[in-house]
This record gives sequence, C-alpha cells and structure tokens, in this order.
Amino acid sequence: MAAKYQAPRGTYDLLPGRAALRREILAEARALLQGAGFGQIDTPVFEDSDLFVRTVGEATDIVRKEMYTFEDRGGRSLTLRPEGTAPVCRAYLEHGMHKQPQPVKLWYTGPMFRYEAPQSGRYRQHSQIGAETIGSDDPAVDAELIDLLAHLYARLGLPSVRLHLTSIGDPATRAEYGRELREFLLGHDVFDEDQRARIEINPMRAFDWSAPEIVAVTEDAPKMIERLSDADALHFDEVRSLLDAAAIDYELDPRLVRGLDYYTRTVFEFRSESLGAQSGIGGGGRYDRLIEQLGGPATPGMGWATGLERIEQVLADVRGEGAEEAAAQQDTPQFMFIVTEPDARPRVFRAMSELREEGIGATMGLGSRSLKNQMRAAERLAVPWVVIVGPQEWERSAAAVRDMTRREQDEIPLSSLRKELLSRGR
Repeated sequence: MAAKYQAPRGTYDLLPGRAALRREILAEARALLQGAGFGQIDTPVFEDSDLFVRTVGEATDIVRKEMYTFEDRGGRSLTLRPEGTAPVCRAYLEHGMHKQPQPVKLWYTGPMFRYEAPQSGRYRQHSQIGAETIGSDDPAVDAELIDLLAHLYARLGLPSVRLHLTSIGDPATRAEYGRELREFLLGHDVFDEDQRARIEINPMRAFDWSAPEIVAVTEDAPKMIERLSDADALHFDEVRSLLDAAAIDYELDPRLVRGLDYYTRTVFEFRSESLGAQSGIGGGGRYDRLIEQLGGPATPGMGWATGLERIEQVLADVRGEGAEEAAAQQDTPQFMFIVTEPDARPRVFRAMSELREEGIGATMGLGSRSLKNQMRAAERLAVPWVVIVGPQEWERSAAAVRDMTRREQDEIPLSSLRKELLSRGR
C-alpha cells in the first residue's frame, strides 16, 4: 500500500542504518576538531533575512533563487539558514567573543536549507559539519583548517579525494581585477541578459557557469591569481608552504570560485571522484571582511563546511552492500531479555532497568511472539547475550543466559542474576 504522505521533494528520512553511519562521521569530526581546540556552537535554524543578503551576496544563486524566506507574525523577514558561517559570525559578535583571546575556534553541525534542484547527495534540507577560526589573519589558520578537513576524510577512509586551491585576493585588489574581468566578459556575446546583469554585480560568478561556450570564454579570461597584491601573494605562498610541509597534495585551480561573496584570499574545495560530475564534497575559505559587514570591528576569519549526505554516499559506495546495517549493529544492546512466562515480566523488567542504571545496553522482547521468533530477532540484532525466562526457568527461580557468539548457555539463579550479567556486560 502506497503511503498517503511522503517527505517533501528535496528532503529525506534519516533511517536507523544511515543514522548510525552519520554518528560515526560526527564522532570522528568531534574528536578531531575538539582535539584541535575547537568548541562546539549551535545557532538557530532561522535568522534575519538581511544577515544572508548582506553577507552571502545578492548576486549569488543562494540569495537570488535558493533561500527559504518567510514573514513571521510580527512582520519580520526570516530565512532558514542556507549556510553556517554568517550565523556563527553573528553569534561571535552578539556574545562578545571578540573580547576573548583570539582566535576563537568553533565547530558546528546541523541542517541547512536551499531551494535547488534535488540531485544525488544534494537535498533542499541537508546537513553539514563546519569549522570556523575567527580573529587571526595568520596563514597557519588557513593551513590548519585545510589540514583538519583532509584528516577527517582520511580517517573516514574516503578514496580519491583531491584538494583544489587558489587565492582570490583582498577586496581592493579584487575590485580592480573585477573591472578588468567585467570588461573582458561583456565584450563577448555568449551571455544572456540575466548573466550579463550578474556579471555587472560580480563578474567572478562566470567561472561557475558550465555551458561549453561560456567555459571557452572564461578559460581565456584573466585570472585573479595572476593579479594578487604582494601581500596576498605572500600570504598564499605561506599557506602553500605549510601544506607542502604537511605533505598535503593539492591542485592549483584559478577557476575555483566558491558560491559565497564574502570570501577573501585563500579558497579551497575538496572533490571526490566517487561522486561523478557533482564532485564537490566540502570546502571553504577566508572571510576577512565578514565581521565588518555585520557591524563589528575589522576581524579576519576562515572556515569550511562539508556535507554529511555527500560523505555518507561515498562511504556507502566504498563499503558496499550492508554498510548501513553494519554501522547500525554498533548500536546493538548487549543483552536481550526474552520472557515467555507472564508472571516473570516484572522481575525481569527490574533486571533490565538495573543494567541500564549501570550504563549497559539492554532491551526486552515485546509482544506475544514465540521464543523461536524472539530468538530470530536477537540474531538479527546481533545481540551478544540473550536472557531467557520461560515457565520452567521461572519455576526454578532461574534464568537461562545464552552466549550468542559461542552458542552456549547456562542457568543462573534469579537471586544472583544482576551480579552475573554485570560481570558479562563489562
């Protein structure tokens, strides 16, 4: 029977197997980032709309086409967050983090929302892990963040991940370059009216467009990396020197343009061959003027975000069929109680609760299924131990404790059951 209601287009239900895979990713990210001094932050899923219009850029697809914006009952324009950096910077200012020792290192995870065409691994509601370092223009900040994301992918065993890297300079140099690029691009007739309007606002957006005739034009266009100021070039050289010292391979990519207008200097993207044409799996860059755009003091920053769905897709492909089931089995309880004697249920329920009190996972077979069916359920769950109390065991004030790995069982008096189970569960 078909379901009457389904998840909205571009969204999905996170089922237990995939959820277990996600927890594995998050556990690695948490250990890696907190081990590097990053504190976790959690911001609201909606913000004032102007926060994103002001920072992300009015010429971006995100602001022009993809934001979920609505008016609340007080007449305020709010937007479901399409990305995580602007909210973190807003929180940095709101909570006076600029008064703390700098830089401030923060990480987050949670859902983002963009109204775009759903594709494999890309959804209108999607989840990210992000990291931000705010308050230092040291090139080592750039290198450290790139190194951390590279290590996350390596720890998870993602294959064929390649780092693309460039510098887009500071706003003053880029403005001068923008005039040169705008004049070059508008001298060609391959752009439609909408594209020409967007070139007027931010000509670097053209490097993101994939139509063959546009790619041919932008290949011949001047590149920002060839127009860097001495200070920007020196900064980028230091970033590259640190990455080289850490043996992190990268490809210089002068066409690389991240989808957000607040970036300055270093920008980067990791791509995975496993994802095909839509190969971007995570990336970020510097945003040395973003805090100023929000009304704060001049404060440099750098960050990245990576999509959880994209990582999960690669892991599932690499590990093959059964990857999600295997991940889910890591959450298996240590004990399953099977009770076919009704009078024994309160006593056994207490024993199960006592195990949980000690931090040991336990569950009970529910419903009126037969012993055989409940044992099959225990096998599917891959439970290490099964505790059986039927009429015969209850009559003897005992329980049968079965080792599911060795296929052996012995009988334990109910009076010493708690002690025996604690010893086996630790």
